Amino acid sequence: MNEERKKSLQSLKTARGQIDGIVKMIEDERYCMDISNQIVASQALLKRANLLILKQHLNHCVTQACLNGGSEEKIDEIMAILEKAMSK
Repeated sequence: MNEERKKSLQSLKTARGQIDGIVKMIEDERYCMDISNQIVASQALLKRANLLILKQHLNHCVTQACLNGGSEEKIDEIMAILEKAMSK
């Protein structure tokens, strides 16, 4: 497993733990702003994981496609995911 995947996996595991904590906070009727802050922190971890996965995709899959003459499809994939991420 390469470094980007390791880091993205760690971010996702941390986010999973935070989300479990958020659920407990809601069940315990904790202060809304504390819950909201934890949600924002979880979103940041998910964004970080996604960026790491995209970096790996660019470094490996897109690079390989460029070498083999099939880069247009890979670029379209990246553009589609960027459009989704930026529209939110």
